[in-house]
Amino acid sequence: MGGWTSTYSSPLYFRGGISYPCSLLMNRPQLVIIAGPTATGKTALAVTLATHHGAEIVGADSRQVYRYLDIGTAKPTAAERASVPHHMIDVVEPDEHFDGACFRASALLAIQGALARGKRVFVVGGTGLYLRALTQGLFAGPPADQALRQRLQQQEHEEGAGFLHRWLQRVDPDAARRLHPHDSVRLIRALEVFLLTEKPISQWQREHAFSERPFATLTIGLAMERTTLAHRIEQRCRDMVQAGLVDEVRCLWAMGYGPELSAMRTIGYAQIGDMLHGRYDTEEALTRMTLETRRLAKRQMTWLRADPEVRWFPPTQVQDIEDTIVKFWEGHAA
Repeated sequence: MGGWTSTYSSPLYFRGGISYPCSLLMNRPQLVIIAGPTATGKTALAVTLATHHGAEIVGADSRQVYRYLDIGTAKPTAAERASVPHHMIDVVEPDEHFDGACFRASALLAIQGALARGKRVFVVGGTGLYLRALTQGLFAGPPADQALRQRLQQQEHEEGAGFLHRWLQRVDPDAARRLHPHDSVRLIRALEVFLLTEKPISQWQREHAFSERPFATLTIGLAMERTTLAHRIEQRCRDMVQAGLVDEVRCLWAMGYGPELSAMRTIGYAQIGDMLHGRYDTEEALTRMTLETRRLAKRQMTWLRADPEVRWFPPTQVQDIEDTIVKFWEGHAA
């Protein structure tokens, strides 16, 4: 399947229950996306499938792109990365800016490279914005204004947590409903777009309609029963601390990557940082880390459930998932 050519062999391609002539999909590469909430086993499944099919993996995780943030972002292990080529991991320093546009540009290059080598591609991750940017494009909003962003960040600090979210609720309630009050990066971007263009970011997004479709995609969504996922999240948080997350945070601070950085406000790093500052003990840090991770998983599920094209499976149904993927590659509905 070299280059950007289609590998469909049947006259019809099925998407969302609708059949399309394969001629509409010619020259569009196939991507298999493995998505789902955190702690559902996306990485392990992707490594298993990619190893079996000689594929490469492109990560779609907004925190695994940062170097040195290893334990708290649950990056693939050294063994996993040695067994399967991984891309979009350890891309930038923790103090460098990185957003959906940066991800899309870099991920497209990684995908092109894999396809040129005759490899299939799995895109793996839970960052819905990155997945949408890659598969549907981005609206042509204004470029970043670093001075404005700094002023907005300073206002949040001076006015107190939640100020930016309350402001966005007044000027763009649609965007505010989608964003967590603590998601300062995306809150700042939404307000930046509004202030620079006098048009809400949600309106920009509706007008763009995310209609670019450079790939033929199959999205596998991993889901599990809520209490099971909650237990896995709690155990994962404890495992991270036992694996050395506290020392990892200390090391990052010593390297000059302090708690004020966006990357260091990632779940896990923020709570351990507060613990090191004496705000609470290890057990309280774990409790807060677990709670925030569960909230993240809920937001990830909400994002994915809005996409009717996601094919949902329990992560244990590996054979059913593989059969679905193979049929997609062959150009048939599963």
